[in-house]
Amino acid sequence: MKVAIVGASGAVGQEFLRVLEERNFPMDELVLFGSERSAGKKYTFKGKEYTVQLLKHGDDFKGVDIAFTSAGAGVSKEYAADITKFGAIMIDNSSAFRMDDQVPLVVPECNAKDALVRPKGIIANPNCTTIMMVVVLQPLEKISHIKRIHIASYQAASGAGAAAMAELEQQYREVLDGKPATVNKFAYQLAYNVIPQIDVFTDNGYTKEEMKMFNETRKIMHSDVQCSAMCVRVPSLRSHSEAVWIETEKPISVEEAQNAIANGEGIQLMDDPANKKYPMPLFLAGKDDVYVGRVRKDLANENGLTLWLVGDQIKKGAALNAVQIGEYLIKEGVVK
Repeated sequence: MKVAIVGASGAVGQEFLRVLEERNFPMDELVLFGSERSAGKKYTFKGKEYTVQLLKHGDDFKGVDIAFTSAGAGVSKEYAADITKFGAIMIDNSSAFRMDDQVPLVVPECNAKDALVRPKGIIANPNCTTIMMVVVLQPLEKISHIKRIHIASYQAASGAGAAAMAELEQQYREVLDGKPATVNKFAYQLAYNVIPQIDVFTDNGYTKEEMKMFNETRKIMHSDVQCSAMCVRVPSLRSHSEAVWIETEKPISVEEAQNAIANGEGIQLMDDPANKKYPMPLFLAGKDDVYVGRVRKDLANENGLTLWLVGDQIKKGAALNAVQIGEYLIKEGVVK
């Protein structure tokens, strides 16, 4: 088993290394690729040092079984043919191929079997906010079909990468020191602020991030569900939060929903408001699962439920989900 990581120096690339080691992913060989800025950097994996190679066109992916890619949509599109031409399966964390009809969009807890049909040799990893939400909605969908979703996301700096996390920390220091805040990664200062824009706006007034949630949820769940999102950047460092309202065809009781979530795959129920127990990003960074609390009936909809969820955007929202896809392919004998 030969595994490649493209974008090894980025926040998700580094998380790939941690997750692969944590889960003892079965491999005999590892190769790291990056940009000119990253080439030559050295990283340790399972006690062995690896040097990042320059990503370039050619035959460098010959013999690779699985390539985890997280270097941006432009890079993924440019190098997809090089990565897959010798039979490597490309598990791509960018937005490049998510809505391509010939590329499965996979969250293993929801639609793992979709990964078995991949005409282009590519499997797409969904957007982080979508991954976290559908993991939680899947067990509820089994009780009654979900017709509508309204969601407000509270997305940490981690969603914009390692440099954005560093910038947020820098901004806090600058503001406390009475200095102007450095603003490069966001439209405005994020420290002591929230920004109701993630990605660029589209013609309908929604951002691309919000439209991803609409389109990706339908593709993953094989559903006609309508999803209306408001995505907001908040000044937490890592782990995203989401307030979710759902409308189902038949009413689901709070107890039914809590039981389904508690028994769902990749989910932890943390729902004891009387004792102030509910998920918060400060305490859940680095966790594998998505945590759910404040499950209650929607006062404005007799067929509605509302809930709060928190998950680590870099882990389950990106690297872990991709590695779980790889594990599924191995389990099914697709790669050996």
